[in-house]
Amino acid sequence: MTADTTLIILGASGDLTSRLLLPALGQLLAREPKRSVRLHGAGMEDWTDEHWRDVVHKAFQSMDAEAAFDAVSATTYSQADITKAADLQTLLDEAEGRPALYFAVPPAVTEKACVALADVTIPDGTILALEKPFGTDEASAHRLNGQLASLVPEEQVFRIDHFLGRSTVLNLLGVRFANRLIESVWSADDIAAITVDFPEKLGLEGRAGYYDTAGALVDMIQSHLLQVMAFITMEPPSSLDQLDLRDATSAVLRATHVLDDDPVKNSRRARYTAGDVGDRHFVSYVDEPGVDPSHETETLAEMTVEVRTARWQGVPITLRSGKGLDAGYPAVTVTFKPVRHLPGGFVGESDPSKLVFSLGPDTMSLELNVNGADDPLELERVTLAADLGAGALKAYGEVLSGILDGDAMLAVRGDAAEQCWRIVQPVIDAWRQGKVPLDEYPAGSAGPESWHATPAPASAG
Repeated sequence: MTADTTLIILGASGDLTSRLLLPALGQLLAREPKRSVRLHGAGMEDWTDEHWRDVVHKAFQSMDAEAAFDAVSATTYSQADITKAADLQTLLDEAEGRPALYFAVPPAVTEKACVALADVTIPDGTILALEKPFGTDEASAHRLNGQLASLVPEEQVFRIDHFLGRSTVLNLLGVRFANRLIESVWSADDIAAITVDFPEKLGLEGRAGYYDTAGALVDMIQSHLLQVMAFITMEPPSSLDQLDLRDATSAVLRATHVLDDDPVKNSRRARYTAGDVGDRHFVSYVDEPGVDPSHETETLAEMTVEVRTARWQGVPITLRSGKGLDAGYPAVTVTFKPVRHLPGGFVGESDPSKLVFSLGPDTMSLELNVNGADDPLELERVTLAADLGAGALKAYGEVLSGILDGDAMLAVRGDAAEQCWRIVQPVIDAWRQGKVPLDEYPAGSAGPESWHATPAPASAG
């Protein structure tokens, strides 16, 4: 681990910092008490150092990491406009050791700040950590990559995808590559379909300013689920070193396309209407404060892709995510092909086996057909389950650990960020042209009734 790093949080007065970054930092320092890091906050609010320290202290307390506060108790705060080169220069000049700039601000502000950095003297080794979404389309992502490349080397750019810090996503690698039983059947020869599903009970939660111009497709599928899919389908890397791992995930993203190149047939969208999720009442999405109904923003998105390689040709991979849903847990589901021949005489359950990785709670389950207890010729469905644990660190704790150590294994490489935009662009275009209907579903349901009656494609071609 690296000791001489100053973590400078840009947007320190924002929700992301207080709700996610600081609690995760507290947890990380509590778990690794020998880790040394200097912390500095910068934001538009006119805060004193004392107020900032109180914010940090309360965040640490929320994780039962109050004792770890001593490690950053000398933290300071600056009021700064990070779109101005002079303010950025001051922040970097005052940093001790290697600076790590964490852009906890909206993407548009990040882009302006990166332009301003062109007029700043950046110390050697400076790390730039950027929240997703990265750009607004493939072209803008390419331009931003070019800007970043003029500032620091690629290995010092951390495009944050906190999903890759989730313990279950990391567990996928262990299950895939450390078990011959699994590794040997991980291809189109034995797998019929894969689904990456991330339903959320949450609604808009005051994020209309961003979400109403993004929607579920950009906010979740483009920004997160394609990266999860890349972990599932990549070729085995020679090591988990950042270079090998990111080479493998980038290669599989380059081979990923909308199934059959048909975004109309292989995508669906919907938005929630009024309803109840648990004890919370949701108004219709179009009635949420700050929402412009004319945007026709979806709160539930689904698209089916294929990876055009020898390993995966013909396997449909469905990516789905939505808000205001009561539809079970987020999960990766791998459905295997049926047996080639079932001897006559068996009766009962004989559906294909399924391997399911739940993304919270973190579990793994394998659904199998076995002989019944009373009649050995009658097959029954059983589930073998394993608790994978929640992981020692929150997702953002894993992310911050990588930033402080300069290990980009869980960061998205520039070319991969561009590929994710390329993959979803045909769907975006089809939706903008009105070729795919915008369905509706009551908040608290599992989605539109018509979706259950007409499932996503089961096979390619």
